[in-house]
Amino acid sequence: MLFEEKPGIGGQPLLDQRPKPKYTEFPDGMGSNPPAWIAFDKQVLCFHAYFEEEVPDKNQELYRIRHCKIYFYPEDDTIQVTEPHVLNSGIDQGTILRRHRIPLPPPHEDQFYTILHFNINIEVNFYSRIFKIVDCDLYTKNFLKKMGVRVNPPGTRPHDPYITQRRQRILESTNPVRPYERFDTLKQFLEYDGQVLGFTCAWNDPECLHYGPRELVLRYYLADDTIDIREVLPENSGRDVVPYFLKRDKLPKDAPTEMLQPGTITNYTLLNVLGKSERNKGYYIRDTLQTGAVRQEFYKDCDLKIGAVINVWGRKMVICDCDEFTKEYYRKKYGTVDFTPVQFKTPPPPEPEKPVPPYNGFGSEEDSLISCKKLLPQAPLKDYRKFLVKDRYGMESNTLRFGAKFITEDPIDKDRKFVISYFLSDDTISVFEYTERNTGIPGGRFLERGRIKKPGQELFKSELSEYYKAHDLFVGARVCFHGHSFLLVDADEYTFSYMEKNANEFPVADVGVLLMRLKDKTESRSKEIRKTFATTDPEQTNVIDYDTFRNWIVSVTGGAFSEHEIMTLGRHYGVRDDCQTDLTFLLAGAHEKLKKNGFENFDQLSAVFVYYDREKCGVLPYETCRTICKSFRLPLSDEVLETLLTGYEDDQKQVNYHMFVHGLNWRENQIRPVPTVKGRIKKQSDWSQIPTCPPVKMVKYLPLLDDLFGKEE
Repeated sequence: MLFEEKPGIGGQPLLDQRPKPKYTEFPDGMGSNPPAWIAFDKQVLCFHAYFEEEVPDKNQELYRIRHCKIYFYPEDDTIQVTEPHVLNSGIDQGTILRRHRIPLPPPHEDQFYTILHFNINIEVNFYSRIFKIVDCDLYTKNFLKKMGVRVNPPGTRPHDPYITQRRQRILESTNPVRPYERFDTLKQFLEYDGQVLGFTCAWNDPECLHYGPRELVLRYYLADDTIDIREVLPENSGRDVVPYFLKRDKLPKDAPTEMLQPGTITNYTLLNVLGKSERNKGYYIRDTLQTGAVRQEFYKDCDLKIGAVINVWGRKMVICDCDEFTKEYYRKKYGTVDFTPVQFKTPPPPEPEKPVPPYNGFGSEEDSLISCKKLLPQAPLKDYRKFLVKDRYGMESNTLRFGAKFITEDPIDKDRKFVISYFLSDDTISVFEYTERNTGIPGGRFLERGRIKKPGQELFKSELSEYYKAHDLFVGARVCFHGHSFLLVDADEYTFSYMEKNANEFPVADVGVLLMRLKDKTESRSKEIRKTFATTDPEQTNVIDYDTFRNWIVSVTGGAFSEHEIMTLGRHYGVRDDCQTDLTFLLAGAHEKLKKNGFENFDQLSAVFVYYDREKCGVLPYETCRTICKSFRLPLSDEVLETLLTGYEDDQKQVNYHMFVHGLNWRENQIRPVPTVKGRIKKQSDWSQIPTCPPVKMVKYLPLLDDLFGKEE
C-alpha cells in the first residue's frame, strides 16, 4: 500500500484523502455472503437509452437520434453499449462500447459506475457522450426495487426527424399501388417436409392385357404437392428396370390433348404496352386480372383415396391400398375410417406338394432330407442359439442326470445301476454303468453320447423320426434305448431344481398343475382326508414322514401320479433338514480357499455391510449380501457362497452379516481342517448312488390341505 493511500489513526481517512467505493454496492443479505461473481452470475440489467449525434456535413439533417441499449453486469460492474441495426442506415452499428468498467466523468475519474448510478429518466456520461435513459425491462425494475432504489417513471423516446419526415416519405412512395401477388409455400414446406403419402396402384396396360394389371407405387409429397410413381416389377417379367415410371412433379387432373408450348402456364401474365420501339425494346406491365391465363388443376391429397381412378397423362390408374402413415393422416385430417383395399392381384396357384423319398439308411435322416431339397449337398443346420444358451457355463452344467436300472427279470441284470445324462445343449443322451466289485461286469461307458430315437417307429419313411426330449425323462419314466429298457428311479439335486425352475417345460415338476389334478380327485373327500391325517399325527406336529405321504398320494390317486410328481410335491411341502449342509465343512473349505488367495479384507467387508444397513439392525437381504461379496471378488464358487449365505438366513430371508463375516474370518475364527483319508480313494459322485434317500424326511401336510381345500374354519 502506498503512503498516500494509507488511512489515519483508527482507519479514518485523512483530510486530503477520499474514500474509495467498494467493488459492488449491494444491500447485505441474510446468512453467508457469497462473492458477487457467484451471487450475480448470468444476470444482466438492460436499460433503453438514446444519444444525439451532430451531422455537420449534411444539409438534410442537423443531428441524428440514435437509439441504443445499455447492459450492466452486476457480477463485476462492467457495462456494454450496443445499437440495434437499422435497415439501410449507412452507419456502422452494433457494439458501441465493449464490455468493461467505465470510469465516472471528472472530477471523479478514479471511481467507476455502479448500479446505484443508473435509473430511468437520467443521463449518464460515457467518455464525454451523453446517454439519456428512457426505460428498462421488467427484470431490471424489480432488481432496482429490491435494492431500495425508487424507480422513476419511463420517459418518451424521441424520433429522428430525418427518418420520420424525409426517409419515411421516400419509402412510402416506392410501395406499389397494386402489390405483387405472393406465392408463399414456405409454411407448407416447414410443416410437411419429409412426410410422404404412399399408395399402391394398378394399371391395366392395353398392350399386354394377358399379363394382368401392372403394380405401381405412388408417392405424394405433402411439402410441395408433387407426385412420383415407381413400378414394381415381378420376377422374370421381361421388362426393363427404369428408375421412375413418372418423375416427381405436380400431376394435372385433365391432361391436355395437345402439348403446350413452354411458357404457356406461368404464375404471372404480362401485357405488351407499347410494342417494340426503334431500339427493339418493349415495355410490359403485370396484368392483375390474369387475362387469357391458362389455369390448370393439379391432384391434391383430398383427391387420392382407395378406389379412386386418377389420370396419369392419359393412363387410368386405380388406387388399391395405402400404408399405415397414410391411413393415420387421412384419419386425422379427413375423418376417413374405411380403408378396405381393392384386390387387383390374382391369387397365386397353390404350390405343388414336393414328395420326399423315404429314408434309404445312409447317413442321418436330416442329412438325407437336405440332399433332397438342394442340388448341392449341404450339412444340416444346427441350433447354435440353443447350444450357446444351454451349454455348460461355470457351475451351470445344463445336464440332467438320472439314476436308472434295467427292466428285466434276469437276476444278474436287474441289480445293475446306470446313470443317464441328458445334455440340454443338443438333446443328446449318454449312459454310464456304475461299477461294482465282484460282479463280473466292468462298468463304465454303456452308451455313447448321441440322439436316441423313440421305439416303435418305422425305419424307412419320409418323415423325420421322433427323438427323446428332456420332458420325456423323469423319475418313474420307462425308456427304451436301442432295445434296452430302463426305469428311471432317481435324479440329482440339480435335475430336480432345474425342472422346478422351468416348470413350463416339465409338467411333472409344475406344482400348480399337480395341485389341480390332486384337487379334482380329493375335493369330494376333504373331511375324510383331514381325519386320516389327524389320526396319522396324534401328537399334532403337523408333519408326517415322506413314506406315509407317498403311500397316501398313491392310494388317493390310484397310481395316476408318477414317482417324480410325488417327489415334486414332497419337496415343495417338505421340511428341509438343517443338517443336510454341514456349515463347518463348508467354512473349513472356504478358509482354505481364502488362505491360498491371501484374502484378509474382512474389516472392509464388514464396513461395507454396515454401510448398506441403513436401519442398523445387523441383517441384510440375501441379494444385497451376495452383490457385496461379488464386488470383493471372494475366491469362492457361486454354490459355496450361496450355501453359506443361506446358512446364516433367518425366517424373513435376512442374512446376519456379522456372523457371516465372523465365520469367514480365518484369522479370528480358526476351524480345524477336514481330516483326509490316506490311501487311494475311489472317486464317486453322490448322484451315482442308487437308490438314494428320499428327497425330504418329513412333509408338512397342513399347508397341503389348505391349498387343496382351503383353510379350515
